Amino acid sequence: MTEFEKQCYGITEADIHEQYIHSVTASFSGIEMVIMGILSDAQELMACNTAQTQNQARQQINIAKYILSEMIETKSTTDSDYLDSDAHLDQVE
Repeated sequence: MTEFEKQCYGITEADIHEQYIHSVTASFSGIEMVIMGILSDAQELMACNTAQTQNQARQQINIAKYILSEMIETKSTTDSDYLDSDAHLDQVE
């Protein structure tokens, strides 16, 4: 684990992929539900109002942001591949 990952997420980016992005919940309910769950957990941690839980909440929010950025990257790559192909040309009138 890099120092950045330790401070920012509390786990590695590989762990985020394994535990969240490729989780059973993501497979069955969608990655959006995973993100909502992470943010709900962060809210509960914030309610405890200790230094440790505040840091854990911050890390959970950073994990949610990381997953969102991965979603955007995937969508951007997929959209770009689609536009670079000839597949969309037949849809233009």
